[in-house]
Amino acid sequence: MHHEQNQARLLPENYRLLISENQIQSRLAELGKAISTELAGDIPILIGVLNGGFIFLADLIRYIDIDVEMDFIRISSYGNQRESTGHVKVLKPLSADIRGRAVVVVEDIVDSGNSLVFLKEMLEAFRPKVLKFASLLNKPSKNVYQVKIDYLGFDIEDKFVVGYGLDDEQLKRNLRGIYYIS
Repeated sequence: MHHEQNQARLLPENYRLLISENQIQSRLAELGKAISTELAGDIPILIGVLNGGFIFLADLIRYIDIDVEMDFIRISSYGNQRESTGHVKVLKPLSADIRGRAVVVVEDIVDSGNSLVFLKEMLEAFRPKVLKFASLLNKPSKNVYQVKIDYLGFDIEDKFVVGYGLDDEQLKRNLRGIYYIS
C-alpha cells in the first residue's frame, strides 16, 4: 500500500499507464528463463546501459537461474532531449574483459536503433563469444537500423514514455510502471 501512495504523488495528471508493474515482472520472468536456457553452460556477463537500463537489469538478473556477472556502460544519444541527437558518446566505458565471453547488453528502449548499432560495433571489437541484446521496450515505427533484439520486453507505439528507469529530464525513473504523457 505504501508504495502505491508514493507512486500516486509522482504522477502528474497527464500521465497514462502503458505497461503495469505486474506486466513488466511477468515478462521479465519469461526473458530470464530464456536467457537461462539459451546461455546455460556459460557464465554470461550482462552489460547494463546506464542510466535507463539499471532497473531493468536489476530485476532481470533475479529471474536468471544461472550464474551471471554484470558490468555497466554509459552512453548518451539524448542529452536532456526527448529525441535522439543521432550522435552517440561513451560517458563511462566498460570495465570487464568480454573477450571470449557470452555477453548480453541490457538496454531500456530502442528508438532508431542507433545506440544498439554503435554498441554492437564497439563490443564486437572485443571479440565476445556471443553478443546478444535485451531491451525492455522497442518502438518499431522509429527503427532506422535493423538490429536484432534477442530478448524483448514489449513493442510500443511512438510515444514518449517514462518510468521503470526511463526518465523525463532525469526525473520519474522511480515509477514502477511505464507511462506515456498524454
